[in-house]
Amino acid sequence: MNQIKISREIKTAIQPGMFGLFFEDINYAADGGLYAEMLENRNFEFRESRGCYDHYSQEFAGLYGWSAYPAEGKGTLLLDTRMPQNPVNPHYLIFTAGQAMAGFTNKAYDGIALKKDAVYRVSFWAKAEDYRGHILVDVEKEGQVYTQKAELGGIDGEWKKYVLTLTAAAQVRNASFVIRLSEAGSVAFDMISMMPQDAVCGLFRRDLAELLKELKPGFLRFPGGCIVEGNTLENRYRWKESVGPAEERRVNWSRWSVHDTKEECGYKTPFSHYNQTLGLGYYEYFLLCEYLGASPVPVVNVGLACQYQSTQKVASDSGEFREFIQDTLDLISFANGDTATQWGALRAAMGHPEPFGLTMVGIGNEQWETEDVDYFHRYELFEEAIHKEYPDIRLLGSAGPNVNSREYEAAWNWIRPAARKKDTFVYAVDEHYYVPPKWCFDNVGFYDAYPREVKVFAGEYAAHPQGIADFTLRNNMEAALAEAALLTGIERNADVVVLACYAPLFARIGYTQWSPDLIWFDDIHAYGTPSFYVQKLYSLHTGQEELETDACLEEQLYCAVSCDRKEMEVIVKLVNGAQESRQITIELEEGWKTGTALTRIELCGDCLQQVNSIGCPERIRDRQQTEEMGGNRLQIEVKPFSVTVLRIPAQSKP
Repeated sequence: MNQIKISREIKTAIQPGMFGLFFEDINYAADGGLYAEMLENRNFEFRESRGCYDHYSQEFAGLYGWSAYPAEGKGTLLLDTRMPQNPVNPHYLIFTAGQAMAGFTNKAYDGIALKKDAVYRVSFWAKAEDYRGHILVDVEKEGQVYTQKAELGGIDGEWKKYVLTLTAAAQVRNASFVIRLSEAGSVAFDMISMMPQDAVCGLFRRDLAELLKELKPGFLRFPGGCIVEGNTLENRYRWKESVGPAEERRVNWSRWSVHDTKEECGYKTPFSHYNQTLGLGYYEYFLLCEYLGASPVPVVNVGLACQYQSTQKVASDSGEFREFIQDTLDLISFANGDTATQWGALRAAMGHPEPFGLTMVGIGNEQWETEDVDYFHRYELFEEAIHKEYPDIRLLGSAGPNVNSREYEAAWNWIRPAARKKDTFVYAVDEHYYVPPKWCFDNVGFYDAYPREVKVFAGEYAAHPQGIADFTLRNNMEAALAEAALLTGIERNADVVVLACYAPLFARIGYTQWSPDLIWFDDIHAYGTPSFYVQKLYSLHTGQEELETDACLEEQLYCAVSCDRKEMEVIVKLVNGAQESRQITIELEEGWKTGTALTRIELCGDCLQQVNSIGCPERIRDRQQTEEMGGNRLQIEVKPFSVTVLRIPAQSKP
């Protein structure tokens, strides 16, 4: 008999905001994704990358994505650097029209998609080389113009920024963004941009940002991931290059542009032009955290390139290494510093005089100790320097890339003794696991026997089911159920696991280096996967305290029980990984005063609608209904392959 007896005794407090998000610019999650910019290579600085472990090269591809329009028209595109708009990104376009109305266009990922009556903001820097006519901008497809033509004149020989608005007359996809000259002549252009006017905070693609908001995350870890480290130290993420005016942020080639390269394709992938414009930079990440109501958790580089991709490092006893530490101290100052400080003043100049309230920093991503890499010593140096200046900042260490290796064991054997000597040495240790669904089901009790003195950050996790026919990894209900089961164990052990987030977060269809992912999207659609809805159930339906329970359950049944003191409800989560329905008796012990009705939220196989080609449901609905209660004892039936949340009105008597 399946039975859960719920005590009034508290098992452990649950960290507020325990369930959060991890953002990495992978799968075109930033440019082409959450960052609402619609054009590619907007400042003519892209590079094409190729290579493999320790051997990477880039070739300048400044005209990538740009071409004459129409293709057979009398327009030429050339790049120049003699009189740049700024020295950080020195290349700019000189477009020469051989006749009136010659123009040029941008690839714009899959082409421009417009929503009827929506307004779009177009901006660019320009100066006349030899020109007295007008500049015209529109969006068109197959000879039909879908926006009113925006036109401006009076272009002179000095660099100036111009802003126009376009209103869509009809909905269209795969259209062309076009700039034309009204007569023959030459004009220099740089930093050409098109952004939807409804972008959240003027920065973030609305449907994607709203899906994140729907999760009510407790924190946001950013900007990666492997992006933090880079394939080489040259292309690591430098936060200082991601702040200030957008046109003065140095374009960086992406570590994911060379993911899984092979000899047979010349060590080049279809994503060889994947670059980071850094339009979504550290200032924007902090703004995103404010919009989401999430605590910011930036991750910093410790002088190491990605250990999976490179042997590059700076010596931990070098002056160069001290610069990595100083960058972190300056980052904390940028986030929290007074406006009288250098970095606090920059934050204020960008529009945010108030501090961002940074409390946590991750020291390294997925680092581990080897004969050649002294990660432990590097962490100790960071910890000493940060806590000398900012004693209240909580630090997150790394247990390496997995939880089943000698490197993982070595990390904990170093961390625990160090933490005993200094209680602020580490707040939590970042653990990562990308595992088959079976591992999640088999390891629901993974944290039951963990020592309690050092906390855990489950910083990257996902169940990876393998497709039967094509052996690809994709999102499905099996993965979501496995993750839900694992999360029951994580919630029950909230005294040791204080933060948890799924990874990766986003994937643009057709631009994907890694799957599965939490949210999939294209130019006009955004899909929350079954895993997304599992995360939502935990993020929205977890109380402040985990309760003691006496659970007697069959195999493939899992539960977690918490108490929401604010709403005066007991929250029961039930995961049924079996192919049969299960009857469960739930009994609240004497001393609970219950209401007359409970709320039931359910995610199961028949909540999923049509599944698309990547195994992502077009639409999911987690059902919510109210059911009558008959005192402190109730019987419920849970469906096969389901996650069920019960919110039971209940108040503990004095």
